[in-house]
Amino acid sequence: MPSRPANSNVRQTDEIVRKPPAPEPADDPGSRTLRRGLQVLDAVLAHGRDGARVVDLCRAAALERATIYRLLSTLLESGYVAQRGRFRYVAGPRLSAVAEPAGQPNLAMRLKPVLERVSRACGDAAFAIVREGPTSHCIARHVGTHPVQILVIQVGTRQPLGVGAAGLALLAALPDAEMQACINDNAQELPRYGGMTPERLQILVRATRERGWSVVGNHATQGVLAAGMAVRNAAGEPVAAISVASTVDRMPRERQQLIARWMREALAAHLPNGI
Repeated sequence: MPSRPANSNVRQTDEIVRKPPAPEPADDPGSRTLRRGLQVLDAVLAHGRDGARVVDLCRAAALERATIYRLLSTLLESGYVAQRGRFRYVAGPRLSAVAEPAGQPNLAMRLKPVLERVSRACGDAAFAIVREGPTSHCIARHVGTHPVQILVIQVGTRQPLGVGAAGLALLAALPDAEMQACINDNAQELPRYGGMTPERLQILVRATRERGWSVVGNHATQGVLAAGMAVRNAAGEPVAAISVASTVDRMPRERQQLIARWMREALAAHLPNGI
């Protein structure tokens, strides 16, 4: 057998190095949709508090209206985008809760003194939630001084918007179309919470709007009753909510009204211009 030339390995190595790079994989539909969604989200964020119109998003992302509406539907449902009025879109609560502008504390920190004041006044646990699409997300709580504390809801707990008092207050503060969309999205999950139904939730929303604050019991947690109130930003839009929960025996109507007053006073004292 003839011997291999001494420099054959070098030639083989050179040949490997000089091979053209493999072509990149084709752009699959999932990646393309994700990229377009991020372009729309970037455009929404670029318009700040004024909000972006659909025509603005079409120009920024170079997409047709139908595509923009489909992407917005997903971003709205997931809480990354929120509707402002009828025609403009702004950053949603899911972004606001975790990505406040530099130098500003997040929503949990801004609501902390409110919860402390309310809890100190009533002795019961106070909670704060934000909306993530059709879901409420507990971002803060403050334990009171009363011997019996209702602490079933933990920071990080997520549940259908409306089955708890804070979520109900926030749900009722939304425009009708958004409110109804949340109820529809949660229709299959609602019965797991004390037999809640879409029809019952709509009744509770109407009562909350008439009263100005929410009260709900025996749905998220058996034997518990809670009162809640929406928290608005400087533009008057609902972005969060607070609540106080205790045992049913400890929450007669007169005390519910007193707790609502304490919540209103705490918000006025610590967030006079909105959150």
